[in-house]
Amino acid sequence: MRISEFLNSSEKPFPSIEIVPPLKGVTRQGLVESVRPFMEFSPKYINVTCHRDEIDFRQEADGSFSRHLVRRRISETAVCAAIQAEFKIEVVPHIICGGATADQINTQVQDFLFLGIENVLALRGDSVLGEKRFTPVKGGFSYASELVAEVRKISKDAGKTMCIGVGAYPEKHFEAANLQTDIRNLKRKVDAGADYVVTQMFFDNAVFYHFRDLCREAGINVPIVPGLKPISNARQVETLPKSFYIDIPYALTSELEAHRDNDAVCYEIGQNWCIEQCRDLIRNGVPAVHFYTMGRPDNMLKILRDCF
Repeated sequence: MRISEFLNSSEKPFPSIEIVPPLKGVTRQGLVESVRPFMEFSPKYINVTCHRDEIDFRQEADGSFSRHLVRRRISETAVCAAIQAEFKIEVVPHIICGGATADQINTQVQDFLFLGIENVLALRGDSVLGEKRFTPVKGGFSYASELVAEVRKISKDAGKTMCIGVGAYPEKHFEAANLQTDIRNLKRKVDAGADYVVTQMFFDNAVFYHFRDLCREAGINVPIVPGLKPISNARQVETLPKSFYIDIPYALTSELEAHRDNDAVCYEIGQNWCIEQCRDLIRNGVPAVHFYTMGRPDNMLKILRDCF
């Protein structure tokens, strides 16, 4: 079933779960057991992130260094196949521009279609370490809007109609000059064929509501799903803004700072903040809430039980 159908037809909001493919060495059973706790909530689908190959420099016998691409995680295609087989639910693999040519993306989409996967989340992806700005590989795509159009074409040529989600940034993408420009770029993705939007994590719901209003004013009328992640320790007050270019409200940072040396208390503070965010979003009419689990179900279960 298409994700857009879930979003448009569900009688009440539901949780959208995102997991990270495990590092190589984890068994299929290990993956399945890490996902199983979420089945308590009868999720309609599981999102599976995509990670581009990393760059590794190895010293050769003559003292020079050679550049190698290394994939440290199990592929999203394999993870999706395992989840489908075990739990008989929809999966949403992420597909990115970064590190892939148009031909490689075609092959990837064909693999998804072969497995009966009819939903993807199309993203540009991040720059690799050392790049000042995102640079596509030769024969690849520079923008997610191009990727959306390509996936739409590939699936249409195969006689299928894939449902395509895209990402968005309530506080704007860090490369965009301003929020209005970023929303204009989001509109390009929707016009290219995107069926729904999932946002980056945020910690102030007012920011999301403002973003949603601006999207509607810009003519973006597809479902917009807010993304949440609970803070689990005080150190994340420093690491999350650096990694994801987000703001964290002073009310939350000050409470965490007051208990910086007590991880258990900080863990509970983060959970409770996320619960209140989720409840407020549900009251204000979101179709679903997307949770960035980072492969850790333990700090998500109480939130899901309290909200859904």
